[in-house]
Amino acid sequence: MEDVLRNIDGNFDVALRKLLELISIPSISSEPEGRGAIDRAAAWLKRELASIGLPAEVIPTKGNPLVLARSSNSSDVKRPRLLFYGHYDVQPVGDPAQWTHPPFEPRVVAEDGVHRFYGRGASDSKSQLWTFIEALRAWDNTHGEFPADIIVLLEGEEECGSPSLPAFIEDYRDQLDCDVAFICDAEMWSPTQPAITTQLKGLVHERVTISAPNPDLHSGHYGAVAANPIRILSAILAGLHDERGRVTINGFYDGVQELPAAVRKQWRELAKEPDLYGGVDLAGGITEDGYSALEAMWGRPTVDINGITGGNQGPGERSVLPGSATARLSFRLVGGQTPETIRQRFQQHVRSQLPESCTVEFVGSGGSSAVVLSQDSHFLSAAALGLQEEWGRPAILRGTGGAIPLVQQFSDVLGAECVVIGFILPSDAIHAPDERYDTERLRKGVRSWVRIFDEIRNHVPAK
Repeated sequence: MEDVLRNIDGNFDVALRKLLELISIPSISSEPEGRGAIDRAAAWLKRELASIGLPAEVIPTKGNPLVLARSSNSSDVKRPRLLFYGHYDVQPVGDPAQWTHPPFEPRVVAEDGVHRFYGRGASDSKSQLWTFIEALRAWDNTHGEFPADIIVLLEGEEECGSPSLPAFIEDYRDQLDCDVAFICDAEMWSPTQPAITTQLKGLVHERVTISAPNPDLHSGHYGAVAANPIRILSAILAGLHDERGRVTINGFYDGVQELPAAVRKQWRELAKEPDLYGGVDLAGGITEDGYSALEAMWGRPTVDINGITGGNQGPGERSVLPGSATARLSFRLVGGQTPETIRQRFQQHVRSQLPESCTVEFVGSGGSSAVVLSQDSHFLSAAALGLQEEWGRPAILRGTGGAIPLVQQFSDVLGAECVVIGFILPSDAIHAPDERYDTERLRKGVRSWVRIFDEIRNHVPAK
């Protein structure tokens, strides 16, 4: 193992240069104009995987392609089969003027003693997938083989809801058969303390458009007397929470269980960590009465307004009474809630407050349920030990307010254990302008996987 670690450190500059090349590809999955870059990123990753002895193929779907690679085992010795998942697609840039570093021209910048690189996908999630690819490269360079049977699956639609992934997992279940799926798309606990995520929320996206019986009207003539969809929609959205921070949708909390006392105690100890929220100011937010911010983030269902539009969006003044208004919302679910039930109840909530003259349209489908992973796993124990050896501090078993739908799909369809590990920090500006990562976390992330490989090789028997 020490030889592998030296290989990583000795070749780190090359690994970093390649990662910056990957980040420079604008593989935005939610915009049609990003498809060419999606294809380039997939082809780039196929070449890199092949270069480390993992024959790969780019597999088309109804949406964006997936990259699938598998090692060949010429030995008769049965070894654990490890699947590594990452996603190479990224979020849209948003307003370029809010970036102080170009989103697709990454370079290393020395700031406050830390070497950072900026770019869309720098943390979410190209650096993440690069950690296990470089760890596999170093192991193969040193030993001439991999530490186990390896499957790598890289997705190009994670940032737009993974619409093609469920069918792919069903169709390729034999090729994806594994003992454990390592999902590298999660956060550390702090810059110096690793974490393993064992509890994830479910997710539902919904878009709602309210239309008036009229097209756009002159607000001087019809203002305050004709229906204004922005006003109607704003009132509905503003009423989604009561004065106690609880969601007002009828039946929203049906099936939701109270947090176990032991979990609340553990989380309240974790909440004492200084700078827990990465410098984010929580003032002005909505936290449900009776729960800490951490408990609300990890263990309580929530709804958020992600965007709203209607009427005059141009640079000049236009006195218009809009004909329609649209909002996008996301619902974060916990155990006991199902995506379709929450979607139906939200739609009923909106319709119950709609004036008779107006109409409403909803766009949304699918979604994912919450997942609680077992902590009684040889692979999880091996991962925790490997992380502790590299970082010098025990790995925190944490929850998250985020959703990774494929965790449930891997568990249900493949019957595989799932271990969710990552090296992102809240301060990395994920999904925001100036998304970033740092070179030391990248290096230690690669080294962490090597230590995990060694723990699995020495202590986890093949099934």
